[in-house]
Amino acid sequence: MSNPDSFIDEVTEEVRRDRLYAMFRKYGWIGGLLVLGIVGGAAYVEWEKSKAVARAEGFGEAMLDALDVGGTAERRAAMAAVPADGTQAALKALMLASDPASDLSQSKAEALAALEALIADASQPEIYRDMATLRRVMVAGADLPLADRRAALEGISAPGRTFRVMAAEQLAYLLIEEGKAEGAIAALSALMQDQEATQGVRSRAAQMITALGGSLPDMAEPVPDQG
Repeated sequence: MSNPDSFIDEVTEEVRRDRLYAMFRKYGWIGGLLVLGIVGGAAYVEWEKSKAVARAEGFGEAMLDALDVGGTAERRAAMAAVPADGTQAALKALMLASDPASDLSQSKAEALAALEALIADASQPEIYRDMATLRRVMVAGADLPLADRRAALEGISAPGRTFRVMAAEQLAYLLIEEGKAEGAIAALSALMQDQEATQGVRSRAAQMITALGGSLPDMAEPVPDQG
């Protein structure tokens, strides 16, 4: 004689299995869709990454090819013709504004226009807009009122900004331009002792302090002469 309890257990297990199969037949497609969604999503992400890499490489190669073009006008035209959007447009604007021919009147005007457009584009990363601000001040020079240059530089010289030190250096030069030698010496001395200042910046500051007749601040390490 078989054990009634064992028989009941077997029947109960069969019922459970039948219900499980029935549920799987009814709702199993949902799990399949989830699996397909996960796999498809991962594949899409990888495809997007590879597309972004290919796009970046294509942009870089096109810009490098444009830089190899012969004459000034041809080179700038070639760079301007490279398709770009987003951050690539910002990089292209900066490269155009940093062209060696930017000191020519027409090229200078084009460079300043490109930089001003980049500065005004709030969709671009702050680092690019700060770089464009610094470059605009340097390219414009005396063509831009000193007060405007100071206001622009002070805006990017706040603690935590990427080009804070370089902006501080340019602000010191504005003091020299105003004939405020003592203020310039104080600013340059502070810059020499700034922990974030590069060796090149410190060296230039030291040379300028000496040229202005000032005394170099006491430093833990001597500043090498790069002149």
